[in-house]
Amino acid sequence: MKRFSLSDRMFDTFNTIFLVIILILIVYPLIFVLSASISDPTAVSSGRMWLWPVEITFRGYERVFSESSIWRGYGNTILYTLAGTLIHLLVLLPCAYALSRKELMAKKFILWFILFTMLFNGGLIPTYLIVQSLGMLNTMWAIVIPNVVGAWSILVARTFFHQSIPDQLVEASKIDGASDFYIFIRVVLPLSLPIVAVMALFHAVGLWNQYFNALIYLSDRDKFPLQLILREILVVNQMQLNDPAAGGGGESLVDQVQTAGLIKYAVIIVSSLPLLIVYPFIQRFFVQGVLIGSIKE
Repeated sequence: MKRFSLSDRMFDTFNTIFLVIILILIVYPLIFVLSASISDPTAVSSGRMWLWPVEITFRGYERVFSESSIWRGYGNTILYTLAGTLIHLLVLLPCAYALSRKELMAKKFILWFILFTMLFNGGLIPTYLIVQSLGMLNTMWAIVIPNVVGAWSILVARTFFHQSIPDQLVEASKIDGASDFYIFIRVVLPLSLPIVAVMALFHAVGLWNQYFNALIYLSDRDKFPLQLILREILVVNQMQLNDPAAGGGGESLVDQVQTAGLIKYAVIIVSSLPLLIVYPFIQRFFVQGVLIGSIKE
């Protein structure tokens, strides 16, 4: 059996303690928010609820899901996320693969041109004018087309292709008569599932949580994504707290304050739960893709 020195054991012990602390710092807020969303608000504000639920109540979720627009927002966000992620991959993967091939002409110039976009941006007003001139205002395309692919994503995917797809494999496929398009679809992509999963997850998370573009470009409430709907619920609830005469369904000010806390925590869970459910299914691809795609040439 392999024997470990005292320094090795001390190093392992330190790493274990450090990782346990990091795990607690990450997991505790998640458990706290989930527990607070179904606990009595008085127990949360008084500190009696610090980890597990106390006096379980679903009043916050009832108030959130009583809004019919929630389900429409969910549908819109799912549509924007799926369509945007698909377009992202259709643009990103061929571009990154082409840049990874040594036979591409003017490759360095194209790479520098892409890197330039990481340092300089046209700004909000020019972007808005472009979206307006393309007729995309108040449409789904105003959400999924701007920022469809970024320089960072291209560089990471390009590094993955360069490190993971041997030149000999591509050359052998060409000797067998395969075209570049056939090689990319039938040879490269099946070997690139890790980076595809990573890029899809990163972009999908960004689209799922995005609200600023929708706030700027969308005016039709039926097209609002989930984040804008949840924002409206929080804003309306805060207005009712600041002006009790504006509404509140007959609740006292104390009840409104308590319900506001429940709604705040419930909104966090409602907006985050789908991503937390999806992530475990692609975790192994995610870890592998990040490690390989982050290697410097």
